[in-house]
Amino acid sequence: MNQIEIQTVFESAGQPNQQQIQLWIDTALDDCDQDTEIVVRIVDEQESAELNEQYRHKSGPTNILSFPADLPEGVELDLLGDLVICAPVMEKEALEQNKILAHHWAHIIVHGVLHLLGYDHLDEPQAELMENKEIVILNKLHINNPYIEVNK
Repeated sequence: MNQIEIQTVFESAGQPNQQQIQLWIDTALDDCDQDTEIVVRIVDEQESAELNEQYRHKSGPTNILSFPADLPEGVELDLLGDLVICAPVMEKEALEQNKILAHHWAHIIVHGVLHLLGYDHLDEPQAELMENKEIVILNKLHINNPYIEVNK
C-alpha cells in the first residue's frame, strides 16, 4: 500500500478525507511496481501563492503544486514527492466549472501524482498523453472525463 501523509493547514467543509485521497492516489499509482510515499499538504491561498511565486515564478494561488522528491544518490527512500493543494482554489474552480467538488479533487490529485511520476503538459503531445492517462484513471474511479465541458 502506498503511504500518504496529509498535512491540513486549511480546512473547509468540502475537503476529501484520508480514505478518499488514499483511493485516488492508489488508483493513480496502479501501474507502479513499488509502493511509494506521498505527502499531501492542503493549504490556503496565501501559502499556495507564496509557493507558486517561489518555485514557478507565477503570481497568485494555484490548485496544485507537485514537488517530485529529489533525493541524493545512495539515499534509498520510497518518497515520490509532495503535493500542495489549495482548497479555496479547488472550491472556486469546481463551482466555476460546474463540477462535483469531490470529482475535481480526485482529478487534481491524479494530475499531481502524474506530475510526480514525470508526466507533464508543456507541449501538445505531452498534454494529450497526460490527459488521456488522467481520463483512464478517473474512469476506474467512475468519474467522467474532466475535459468535457458541462452545460451550466
